[in-house]
Amino acid sequence: MTRHTTGPAPAVPLPSPKERRRLREARALSVEEAAKAVGVTAATVRSWETGRTSPRGRRRAAYARLIGCAEGRPLPSPPVEATTPAPETPARAALAPGTPGPDALSPGTSTPGAPVPDAPAPAGSAPAGSAPETTAPRATAPEDLGRAPQSKEGLTAEEAFDALYHCAAPGLTRQVYLLTGRRKLSQEAVEHAFRTAWQRWPEVAQDRDPAGWARAVSYEYAMSPWRRLRRVHRRADPLPEDPARGALLDALLGLPPSYRRTLLLHDGVGLGLPETAAETEASTPAAASRLVNARTAVAERLPEPTAPQGAGDRSAPPLRERLRALALAAEVPAPSPAPAVRAGSERVAGLWTRSALCFGALLISATAFTLYTAPTQYEQPLAPARPVGDVPPPAGPQKLTPQDLKLQKSLRNELTHGPERLVPRIP
Repeated sequence: MTRHTTGPAPAVPLPSPKERRRLREARALSVEEAAKAVGVTAATVRSWETGRTSPRGRRRAAYARLIGCAEGRPLPSPPVEATTPAPETPARAALAPGTPGPDALSPGTSTPGAPVPDAPAPAGSAPAGSAPETTAPRATAPEDLGRAPQSKEGLTAEEAFDALYHCAAPGLTRQVYLLTGRRKLSQEAVEHAFRTAWQRWPEVAQDRDPAGWARAVSYEYAMSPWRRLRRVHRRADPLPEDPARGALLDALLGLPPSYRRTLLLHDGVGLGLPETAAETEASTPAAASRLVNARTAVAERLPEPTAPQGAGDRSAPPLRERLRALALAAEVPAPSPAPAVRAGSERVAGLWTRSALCFGALLISATAFTLYTAPTQYEQPLAPARPVGDVPPPAGPQKLTPQDLKLQKSLRNELTHGPERLVPRIP
């Protein structure tokens, strides 16, 4: 007996990328073991767990069975664990509860013990009503640093954009300042990023990391070499008066742009190595190499090293704290109001629309004028004249001499019938 299928089988539901990684690690499986079980490379599994790609077909079903998300079974929710508050540091204690964000470089990060904003549960998780009434604060994972909290349902587009802007813009301005050393350029880059985000808000609102989307656009705008052609951005702002902070900022600005961006994302914002590689559009080994070289170069430029040479990842915590302290001490311009940014975005979009319409009308007019004035038939052009050689000059009457003129005159005076005949004489 044969089976007849009416269409393709429905795709197996998968949790969020971070949840996939958690489920794989809960089963004590390495990336290489998971890749070998599914039949793909380790880089493909990492791409699935960072959200850059998603499995399809049989590999999707095999990966779902491997991490325990087979079809028809609810996805397990992550365990809730209580965490003890982290010790106060000068960089974190400088921000009061009323400041725009808890961290100078990581907008949207929740402080220990503070209430966490409501966020939509992952697909397939248990309903909210089945959870206990009292839960401990959720531990902030390293991947959550630098990402704005998701807005509650029921907000309008303007309210959601304003919430994202107020949460991410202050910290993002400080990040761009550490990248470029120019305060005005940092404010301009952040406003450009959010104007672009408002123009493409349906796409940004559905992105898994809206703050990361705006961060990538602002980084690309600020680090573009074309910005240096403007007179106002040719020179960097003066370094901080504090010698230690000035030396750190000078060491950062002395790095190549790719090293500077990788170091800021990993040690400043706190992204993981795969997320840093994905945002810088590089492979994970290349991002790790850039990070090691950047740390070594910064340690050589600073008067006092951040950690002993060859310490590896042990140099990250001191450097991270120094970067955040430098960002907190930087006097960057305050972000413009969110309504002004939205109005500027709409004004720019309207200007481009009118320019496109004017250019289209001009193009149509020029085409119509050309069709009206163009000849209806083709006329073969005349060949240009060219000299011909080896031809004798044309012969003609020469100038008469005096004797010729006298003979001509005498001939004209004679009778027209000619001279008289000569009669012969008989001898």
